[in-house]
Amino acid sequence: MKNLEKDRDPFPSGDSAEQSESAPEAVDAQPANPRERHEPTPRQLESGKYNGGAPNSDKDPNLVTWDGPDDPQNPKKWSLKRRWLATSLVSLITFMTPIASSMIAPAESVIAHDLEVHSTFESELIFSIFLLAFVIGPLFLAPLSEVFGRVIILQIANIWFLIFNFVCGFAQNVSQMLAFRFLAGLGACAPQTIGGGVLSDLWTSEERGMAVAIYTLAPVLGPSAGPLMGAWITERTTWRWSFWAVTIFGVTVQVLIYFTLSETFAPRILQWKAERLRRETGNDQLHTEYETEDRNIKTVLSRALVRVVVLLSTQPIVQFLSLYIALIYGVIYLMLATFPAVWTEVYHESIGIAGLNYLSLMIGLSLGAQTGGRLIDLVYRRLKSHAPNQEGRPEFRVPILFLSTLLVSGGLFMYGWSAQARTHWIVPNIGAAIFGAGATLTFTSLQIYTIDSYQLYAASAVGATAVARSATGFAFPLFGTYMFRALGRGWGNSVLAFATLGIGYSGSLVLWFFGERLRCASHYAADK
Repeated sequence: MKNLEKDRDPFPSGDSAEQSESAPEAVDAQPANPRERHEPTPRQLESGKYNGGAPNSDKDPNLVTWDGPDDPQNPKKWSLKRRWLATSLVSLITFMTPIASSMIAPAESVIAHDLEVHSTFESELIFSIFLLAFVIGPLFLAPLSEVFGRVIILQIANIWFLIFNFVCGFAQNVSQMLAFRFLAGLGACAPQTIGGGVLSDLWTSEERGMAVAIYTLAPVLGPSAGPLMGAWITERTTWRWSFWAVTIFGVTVQVLIYFTLSETFAPRILQWKAERLRRETGNDQLHTEYETEDRNIKTVLSRALVRVVVLLSTQPIVQFLSLYIALIYGVIYLMLATFPAVWTEVYHESIGIAGLNYLSLMIGLSLGAQTGGRLIDLVYRRLKSHAPNQEGRPEFRVPILFLSTLLVSGGLFMYGWSAQARTHWIVPNIGAAIFGAGATLTFTSLQIYTIDSYQLYAASAVGATAVARSATGFAFPLFGTYMFRALGRGWGNSVLAFATLGIGYSGSLVLWFFGERLRCASHYAADK
């Protein structure tokens, strides 16, 4: 699986949208086409007992499925060590690429001088355009991972990112920098887009909290760690080494995932198994539930590539999740872009010392991840134990949002007003830490809710939220400087805090009371 050669097969194996369209109304009926497929139920997905079409698997001797409910080839039945290895590797890639997005924040003025940038907007655009690519990339990367498998898309996208990130260090003018940054972002968005699908492949709902907490920490911790490193690199050497240093780290990560990360997407694994059995037995009738005679590459890709857009435009749950994640993500990048000005202009610190204040964000984000994963799993198990028939629901993730929304808004109030009042430097740092803890809790809860609700389409659903959050990550830093000039840091951050309270609490209440009804009305949700 770790070999790229295995993924050169041009025939896709997991067009989930087609599966939904072709699911029969009566699962007990014998399908007219022996390759007609059946949608798995949530319990089958969770337990790992889905064998591709259990009701008819004993009636079709040519059907290739798992070798029993505990088949070690099934990613959900891998050893705990192997599953955590895959989770850690995906989280590592997801941590690496956001570093490149924010590492140049402390060096914006130096880059503007060297590249002869004369407008504030162009200077901020150099920082933000990386995330503009994150709006476009998920539209095709997430569905492609559900067609060709997770690993091959991750590897190709990572190599693409490393090439153009390296070239950024050689840019001689603003046009080259903008072009190279955008192209690097197209590859960098893959782990944030596909990672949710990998976790859906590996973990059941009861186990998913801590795994998603670690994975969710990466895309918010990376942007905080980037400026801390970039500040000292810029002060000691040159801003160009900000790009080259990330590339060196990225090459190491790429070598690691090439040799250790195995494919996790079940349809792809089953297809490889069917191909092997056809070669060994000479029986060309062997097939999986994901293979049909009338499927072709054009049809599958045409459906898969629009799935993210369909989810984002037709699913109320995805729309709210995207809106709330987008708001929090935009505020994080706005804070990252304006952080250096607070410490250099208000507290008169050097670029290097000012970069140390990013530690407060990193501490808050890490604390949120460490406590959040365990807390989310604890609340989920507690509510499940009191539920009818002790069945879990994605809505059991929602109570944490009421706490996390309060932390996000409270941290913003404290950070903004203390910075405007020029209090001791520790006070705005505490506010930033509280905001960071709340942001991680919010991201984790929303990501798990997304994965729980759209298990078979997790990559596309997470990709849809990634499109929205990347749009605000791109846009917020562009107007942030002007907003704080007009409103001041106190009222500027208060506006963001009030927006968080309004969207967070209203949306959480809707999910808690109406989430199940919305999922039942969806053709994509797991509980349909």
